[in-house]
Amino acid sequence: MSLHGGVADDITPDLQRGVRLAWWTLGWMGSVVIVMWLVMGSSQAMKAAVIEDLLSLIPAMVFLIAAHWERKEPNPRFPFGYRRANSLAFLIAATALIAVGAFLAYESVTTLIRREHPTVGGITLFGETLWLGWLMLAALAYSVVPPLILGHLKLPIAERIQDKVLHTDALMQKADWQTGLAGMAGVMGIGLGWWWADAAAALFISVSILRDGWGALRQAVAELLDGAPRALENDDLAEDAVKLHAELQRRFGDVSVRLRETGRYIAAEVDAPTPPHPPAAEELMGRERAWRLCSLSFRTDSPEAGADA
Repeated sequence: MSLHGGVADDITPDLQRGVRLAWWTLGWMGSVVIVMWLVMGSSQAMKAAVIEDLLSLIPAMVFLIAAHWERKEPNPRFPFGYRRANSLAFLIAATALIAVGAFLAYESVTTLIRREHPTVGGITLFGETLWLGWLMLAALAYSVVPPLILGHLKLPIAERIQDKVLHTDALMQKADWQTGLAGMAGVMGIGLGWWWADAAAALFISVSILRDGWGALRQAVAELLDGAPRALENDDLAEDAVKLHAELQRRFGDVSVRLRETGRYIAAEVDAPTPPHPPAAEELMGRERAWRLCSLSFRTDSPEAGADA
């Protein structure tokens, strides 16, 4: 790994696992979309579920693109490399998550306001007429399984490689299986005559999706504005960044220390003269997270550095 390009050796195996899971997501969720499309009939709830599943492919796609670009080395046109491709992908993934939540909320509210009473007809297969709802329930049950498994597998990897795109993708998978369960409740509700059941369940779930999406969007914007490194789960400062800040001040005194996040990496700047033997990343971050510190620079033209010099 160079200063501005490549992937740290310590996280390469986990990044490769994340890439494989993203490809599995595209393949598996693609099959879900096809199955749902085949049985959706004239059901608005099923159409909404198909559109939601299509939007849910965006985080996996941008993760794969960002992982590819992150490996590229700097060049004259991009002298600082492509690590910020991960930050841009995070913004796109967070926006997609909000779009899914907003779409579900809009569909649910309009259905409840219009008091739409959906109907599910029958379908003739091999000479027998079946209630189409049974096929819809089978398709929705299938749509729940892949995201439940994939999301569970992605979360620990996202934590180890500090990848907010993969983490947002896992949140999207959570939205997928929750939407699938809401769809099943809706179809069963239609069968029982409870026309409002589907819309009410989807509206409840959309609130959770919007909350996750809004939190991810705030983090993505902060990262693009060179904000201090944030945690994966919320807008709080990352725990390892807080420890790094404290360690640098312990070593160099009460000087200004600035940290910012470049993709999954941290760049640190200290207002102090450059020491004869700058500390290694492992000394500052520990063995497990040393890869996160991609650069440590010292400013000798700051007032604080001048006073110490």
